[in-house]
Amino acid sequence: MTTIAVAEGDGIGREVIPAAVAILSTINPDWEWVPVEVGYARWQRTGSALTSGDLAMMKEADAVLFGAITTPPEGEYPSVILQIRKALDLYANLRPVRASGVDLVTVRENTEGLYSGIEWEEEDRACTVRVVSKKGTRRIATRASILARERNGHLTIGHKANVLRSDRLFLSLCTAVAEEYNVPHAARLIDALCLDVLLHPEAYDVIVTTNLFGDILSDVTGYLAGGLGMLPSANLGDRHALFEPVHGSAPDIAGTGRANPIAAILSGAMMLDHLGYPEEADLIEAAIQSVLLAGIRTPDLGGDTDTETFTRAVCRVLQSS
Repeated sequence: MTTIAVAEGDGIGREVIPAAVAILSTINPDWEWVPVEVGYARWQRTGSALTSGDLAMMKEADAVLFGAITTPPEGEYPSVILQIRKALDLYANLRPVRASGVDLVTVRENTEGLYSGIEWEEEDRACTVRVVSKKGTRRIATRASILARERNGHLTIGHKANVLRSDRLFLSLCTAVAEEYNVPHAARLIDALCLDVLLHPEAYDVIVTTNLFGDILSDVTGYLAGGLGMLPSANLGDRHALFEPVHGSAPDIAGTGRANPIAAILSGAMMLDHLGYPEEADLIEAAIQSVLLAGIRTPDLGGDTDTETFTRAVCRVLQSS
């Protein structure tokens, strides 16, 4: 039996992840869903946001469906998602964007860079170490090159090698790996790339870049799809996989029913594809498009439909297909 660890997290994660589970259960009613409570709300209540037992449950599951986490900007609260990515060695963050005339994927290195976790404070400054290793770069470049080859496309390497020595290493190794896989490739400075991908999205297929740059770039490309509420993602390693919407916990709208569940549902579709159900994943994507074309939209997309109503509409389309 397929077992999925379900971590709703905080804020609207508690609304959009149940929506995704409801739709995935329509496709695979026999799956076992194992709840895992993590996040800021649990930390406030118990003093622990994530335990070794939680990580063990995630490692034992076939995949993890993850919501969103509230991380306060100050204090000693540790980032839950960064801990999970490192513990499960989820080194590749795939963030696709599909819209009219747009089909691209940002492949973000997910375990080092400026999110290395090597930080400290001194009397007059705070320091974060940016780590770009040969091992980390080779494996993310390999994942991106294989993806580009599978898509019969091309690879763009986003970098700042003109300023950062660490990016010189990243650019050099990504270029070498792309050549090993015989993948057409080009390099772009990340700041110029953020603008050009909005002006000419059809010119891009697979983009590989470092952790922070990938975080920013993939949010920028969300504009092409209608906002962060439309963006799914996969966090992949060699042994484990976690799927989550790109958006955050959005505490300002949590509990109001206004959350757009599409990113979470599409993350579930990515999980289906990863687990060997590509046709079922396509059915979910088609059902979402059918509902949107019928004018059923959440407020962020210009409609007045609430989260549960939108979810039921997608379920009805799937049940009738």
